[in-house]
Amino acid sequence: MGVREKFDYDLTILSQKLVQLGDLAEESLDQAFKAFESQDCELALRVLEGDEQVNMLEEEINDFALLLIAKQQPVAIDLRRIIVGIKIAADIERMADYAVNIAKATIRIGKQPHLHPITELKHMHAIMLEMLKLAIKAYEDEDTQAAKQIAAMDDQVDHLYGICMKNIISAEEVTFQQKSQLSFVARHIERSADHATNIAENIYYLVRGRHLDLNK
Repeated sequence: MGVREKFDYDLTILSQKLVQLGDLAEESLDQAFKAFESQDCELALRVLEGDEQVNMLEEEINDFALLLIAKQQPVAIDLRRIIVGIKIAADIERMADYAVNIAKATIRIGKQPHLHPITELKHMHAIMLEMLKLAIKAYEDEDTQAAKQIAAMDDQVDHLYGICMKNIISAEEVTFQQKSQLSFVARHIERSADHATNIAENIYYLVRGRHLDLNK
């Protein structure tokens, strides 16, 4: 295998590791919200335990990417591909952290019945999860149109977040403790969607070689 072939092979490995990281974060976010919705503290604890796998894989990606830079001294599109990989890994890992935070909120609420409808939260979460799936697929396909679509979905999440927070704050029957946890969950979902949008921006940079602010 020649030098260029070996480098292309390593770039493919980097891409595969990122997709794997995205799959882990997607599963973590999905399981965390299922635990929250069903008030399943055991499932929430499993989400906490699984976070170490995400952290380890992100570190592995960073180490692998830095090794490629040191060994190959890439320029232009190759260097962009590696730098973008590091940035995307950081955003994915942060999304997994928000899954952990949702799991922690679930444990804090415990078996107290939800005194406030979580319809907006469910809708926000569904859109955010779809944004992550689309972002990972867009990264694999280097699809800038899909990246722009993610920004439109983020606007939907932001709109629902505003409605959700207004309803939680104004709900007279809900205890302060539960209001706090519901507000935290809403914020964690909204911030996760922002990180998915960051991924979309980095995909655009990877393909076009220029930055596009999708978080306007």
